[in-house]
Formats: sequence, structure tokens, C-alpha cells
Amino acid sequence: MGPEQIRRWESGALAHAVSDPFGQGPVPWLRGTETYFGDTGQVVPWYVDPDAPGDQGTADVPPKIPFPRATGSSRATTSRRTAGGPRSADDVSRQIKGFISTGAVAPGEAVDFHVTVDPPQEFGVDIYRIGHYGGDGAAKITTSPRLSGIVQPPPLTADRTVSCHHWWLSWRLQIPSYWSIGAYVAVLTTCDGYRSHIPFTVRDDHPADLLLLLPDVTWQAYNLYPEDGRTGASLYHAWDEGGRLLGESDAATTVSFDRPYAGAGLPLHVGHAYDFIRWAERYGYDLAYADARDLHAGEVDPTRYRGLVFPGHDEYWSANMRRTVETARENGTSLVFLSANTMYWQVELAPSPSGVPNRLLTCRKRRGPGRPVLWREVDRPEQQLVGIQYAGRVPEPHPMIVRNADHWLWEATGAHEGDEIDGLVAGEADRYFPRTPLPEHDNRILLAHSPYADAEGALRHQETSLYRAPSGALVFASGTFAWTPSLDRPGHVDTRVQRATANLLDRICKRD
Repeated sequence: MGPEQIRRWESGALAHAVSDPFGQGPVPWLRGTETYFGDTGQVVPWYVDPDAPGDQGTADVPPKIPFPRATGSSRATTSRRTAGGPRSADDVSRQIKGFISTGAVAPGEAVDFHVTVDPPQEFGVDIYRIGHYGGDGAAKITTSPRLSGIVQPPPLTADRTVSCHHWWLSWRLQIPSYWSIGAYVAVLTTCDGYRSHIPFTVRDDHPADLLLLLPDVTWQAYNLYPEDGRTGASLYHAWDEGGRLLGESDAATTVSFDRPYAGAGLPLHVGHAYDFIRWAERYGYDLAYADARDLHAGEVDPTRYRGLVFPGHDEYWSANMRRTVETARENGTSLVFLSANTMYWQVELAPSPSGVPNRLLTCRKRRGPGRPVLWREVDRPEQQLVGIQYAGRVPEPHPMIVRNADHWLWEATGAHEGDEIDGLVAGEADRYFPRTPLPEHDNRILLAHSPYADAEGALRHQETSLYRAPSGALVFASGTFAWTPSLDRPGHVDTRVQRATANLLDRICKRD
């Protein structure tokens, strides 16, 4: 393993100084590893291609992933096929990397893909929709024609901000009117067997019970592209001249959406949202989809839904986002926060150099003069909306301790007062701050109170909160990263959490 690869690994999950209790590794995917190979050397799929020729697998043998399509019978292609299938692209060699220059799109609109391929060669794009799909996790929706790949210009950098807005358009995908709304992943594969990903969202304004909001603003805040030991930067990290990873004081203050995601092309923590999607679609909840930037831009009217669900790590909020969600709550729309450290940093969104709205994300944190950017430091603590707020990192998973077990949230879960749900306090934790104002409420309850040790060994505690606003809206906050993995992630499923979540959503959706 060379120094470049070592730097890439260090800049993954380890760079953020948190343990990885969900087995995500540097790429937070759900059905396999970064390189898609298991212990036996066989490809481990995170999706299944129903149209793949050959063996579709049995209960004991996983189905085979089709190898990249060949344009000819060259020895190089044959050798790569024999070598074991697709491999993950990286940010050093940039075998294949890409991004979309559009935000969430509606059926009938287009998604613009900008892709670099090195060495230049043809590539294909397979489009998958995230869902349950019998346990596969995603289903293939369509495949592009063979596309000509070129080496795009190097990323542009200015004061740590990295942008690829100058890349040429590689492919325009027109979204058919009959496509289902939802979370999608474009899988890019070169002829010589390298693979990368681009997530995107298809949304519309049709009525639904629940609006699912994907935290693309927070995803971009963590994006260190390119993880090359030289130019990449996020709101957390950057590199020095020796290829060492620097901390927040030297990180970017502005990051661009006009660039790929680092590594294999999937955002850090993306799996948390996908866990919820698979579980909710399996049980038939009526979902609409949008991105956090849609909240900011006023592209969706959240008051039209019974509830807003924030399924993933959602740390970075603009003033528009908060104002819109507070208005929804005041109009009777319930809020469901299924992670921790929600709405911690205040951010600004600005146009790209070419004038496209909401392509630059700014959070000044501790650099230089100016107003504070923590919500709690501008007298608007997150607890006033969420009901609890960020307390700290959880170095090792701890059990969640059930509290107020006679509450309807715990009904039919089998949970009793003081029961432990193993590993459910993990990643980061929230709690109630007694000296911080609470939101207006008709009633309020804490449903878990869970001790854990922080990185210094000090005793802390996590709490799970539920309150009813004067409008009748319910506001739930899990207070932990581990809630959504307990819904559908292999090795982390807990039936008590599944039933508690169903109890909450059923009440919000007015189900019997």
C-alpha cells in the first residue's frame, strides 16, 4: 500500500475522529465493501441486477454482478474481467469520477452528468433507485448508451474551495414522467472495470403523508474531494504541503456542489438515509422526497404533509431551512429527527461562478471575525426546535436505556422500563439541556436516558425526546446516529426500534 492510498484511508471515517459502529468503512455503503469484494475474493453486491445473465444466486450463494460491458474482445478487457470484476475508483488516479450540476429534479426534467475518465475510454451509467425491493436495497431502472469518456481539466481551487464547474457535460438524462420519485444512485463503470457513484433525488409536489428530506447540505460539508493528499478540502479538513491532513482551523470555509463526492462517490453518512428508505418503503408508507436545498430554496411546501422526516445526519442548516421547518410545525406538520447533532451549524448558500443558485456552501466556523455560526451562539439553540440538542461524540456504542416505557411510542415493542437496547447510542448523541429554553409545547416526554463514556472517560448521557407543539404537531428526536441502522441495516436491526418507529409514523399519518 503506497502513501497515497494510506492518505485516502486516513481522510475517510477516521479523519472525523469518530468510531465506525455501523461497519461503513471510508465509504458508507450498505451491501458490501468499498471494493465490493468479500473474504473469498468474490464480488459482494449491494444491488442485484435482475436482468443479469447466468447464475442469479441461491440462499447460500450471492447472485453475480454483471461485469462491465465490453466494447470489444481486447486482451485488456478480458484480463480485467477475469481479474474479478469492478473496482472502486479513487481520487488520486481519477479512473472515473463525476457529479451532477443539477439539484433534485422532477419527472420530465433533466439531470446533467459531468464525468472524467482516465485513461479516456467508453463508460456506462446504470441508474438504480433505492428501496426495499425484496431485500436487495435498490433496483436498476435504466442504463445509458455507451458514452465517450474524456479526461476533464483538473479541479479549480481558490482559498481551499474546490470546484469542477468548468467540466464539460458528459450525459444528459431526461427523467421520464413515469419514473417513481425517490433517492437514486448513478453507477458509473469504465470498460476496464473501475466504478464510481453519483447520488441524486427525483421529486415532485404530489400529495403524500410524509416528506423525506435528504441531507445533501451536510453531505457536501463532509466532502473532502479530491482525497489526493494535495488539493481536497471540506469544512473539516484540508491538506498541507506534505500530504498531512489538517483540521478545522485550516479547512475550507466554502465548498462547492460542483464536484464529485470523495472516494467511491458516495457521501459520508449516506447510509443512514437509505436505511430508513428501505424500511419505510417495505412497510408501505406514503413518501415524498426532497433535498435539504429544496427546503432552503422554497421548492417544496412542507405544510402540505403530515410529517417531515429527517432520516440522516443533518448538521448544517441555513436560516431559510430552519424558518421553513418552524413554519411547518406551527401549521401542524410533525417533525421526525432520526439522527443526532441536527441543525448545529448555521450556513449560507450562494450561486456558482456561472450563476446557478445554491451551488456554494459557506460555514465560517472559527476562522476570522464575524458573527457566530453555531445556532446556540446566536440565541437560537437547536433545542428550541428539536427538543434536545447535541451533547458530544460517542467513542464506542452503548446501550439505549428505555425510559417511560408505558408511553405509546414503546407500545407492543416488548420494551420495559430500564431495558437496554444494545448499541443504540453510537456515533454522536443529543440530550436535554436544562438551562436552554424549550420549544412551546402542550406536553413533552423523554423516552430514553442512556449513560455513556466520552473520549476522555467522563460520564455523559443521551436522551430521546418527544413533544407536542401547540399546533398539534409531534416532534420526535432519536438523539443518536444508530436509530435508522436499527431499522434495516444487516447486523443492526432491532425489532423494538422498528415497532417504535412504526408507532410514531402511524400516529402522524393517522393510521389505525
